[in-house]
Amino acid sequence: MSLAELELLCTHLYVETDLSQRIEAEKALLELIDSPECLSKCQLLLEQGTTSYAQLLAATCLSKLTSRISPLPIEQRIDIRNYILNYVASQPKLAPFVIQALVQVIAKITKLGWFEVQKDQFIFREIISDVKKFLQGTVEHCVIGVIILSELTQEMNLVDYSRPSAKHRKIATSFRDTSLKDIFVLACSLLKEVLSKPLNLQDQGQQNLV
Repeated sequence: MSLAELELLCTHLYVETDLSQRIEAEKALLELIDSPECLSKCQLLLEQGTTSYAQLLAATCLSKLTSRISPLPIEQRIDIRNYILNYVASQPKLAPFVIQALVQVIAKITKLGWFEVQKDQFIFREIISDVKKFLQGTVEHCVIGVIILSELTQEMNLVDYSRPSAKHRKIATSFRDTSLKDIFVLACSLLKEVLSKPLNLQDQGQQNLV
């Protein structure tokens, strides 16, 4: 599919009111996810797409791709996570629903890879240090950092009934014991920092952050 065809698919998926066209678009989406070119098409949509719906389609595909019962190779999942982190860092003014959808992909990858080890490290648990970089940036970057922490916490508490419940409990318990306090302390310190300065109630960015 060309970029123009992909963007037409976005319109049919997210804007179209005709039910038959939407059903056809959903079939095309499933075919795209199963295609070996799925990742390159997602990158094309994110980097050259002309609408927020193009970015949303990419996020939807990535979410479904990384949530499969048979996971992608660990290197690919690391690359996807790092790509999304860099992408939202370089474009902090994306539509809120696009940022939310992309952050959900990071949260899913982190949860499903929580116990995976690379070079003697729990490679997907580095997300907290990644978020700290966002919190040192602009207000928009801070908001993205807080969204990542929030989505990650919610994702860890979300039961996926397509997977063994024992595995979910093991991941959720480990997250609680190793990371939840760090997230809580980080959020509290950020809130104190924000509230220590005069609040401009006309500033939508500040309001969003608080």
